[in-house]
Amino acid sequence: MTALVAVAHGSRDPRSAAVVHQLLDVVRALAPSLDVRGSFLDLSVPLLGDVLRGVHADGHRSAVVVPLLLGKAFHARVDVPGAVADTRLPGFDVSIADVLGPDPRLESAALRRLASVGIRSRDRTLGVVLAGAGSSHAPANALVSSIAARWAAGSGWAGVEPAFAATAQPDVPTAVARLRARGARRIAVASWFLAPGFLPDRVTRLAGDAIIAPPLGPDPEVAELILHRYHSALAPLAASA
Repeated sequence: MTALVAVAHGSRDPRSAAVVHQLLDVVRALAPSLDVRGSFLDLSVPLLGDVLRGVHADGHRSAVVVPLLLGKAFHARVDVPGAVADTRLPGFDVSIADVLGPDPRLESAALRRLASVGIRSRDRTLGVVLAGAGSSHAPANALVSSIAARWAAGSGWAGVEPAFAATAQPDVPTAVARLRARGARRIAVASWFLAPGFLPDRVTRLAGDAIIAPPLGPDPEVAELILHRYHSALAPLAASA
């Protein structure tokens, strides 16, 4: 069977890798016959190239790399294909699946995380910040902004504003100020991050006394999405076999 090799960005914060591994444990529980392995692009181990070499050494003839990335920014467009290209092995086919976002299952997971800290819809006193990493690639930022707009239209909250931890605008204090100007008396922050780390911590620091939802983490729908991306990438391999 073709192995599933998930690849996350990586972080010096050990909590990040721990949450990624917890998420992959959920994937394994959903697909117990599938060889599921975790890897990282940088800062954490094992690195993607090392895991691909291990999959090959264990006798697999093919693998699907599933980027645990929420949008098609630099890491998805450059780093992942580069790492795969640097690990060419004889008789070993590697396909790269699509990134996780956009997908309604991610939004559902983010809303569940908000609910886990007591946030409910139809509260006109509440403003929500949807906080993501931020990218120099505008479409990646636009994805977060479009989700915030969709939530604002249907949530019954005082407003929903996108915000970014780095690179892009608006930043978190600006988003909070906009919500306050609309009459929000309380602020909650929804996390558009897969796992904890430096940037989510920065969001928390900048958000002041806001209620902070945890990252998406080992959510069952996120695990289902990983398997969906795997099977979608696997279909062309099966057709050519």
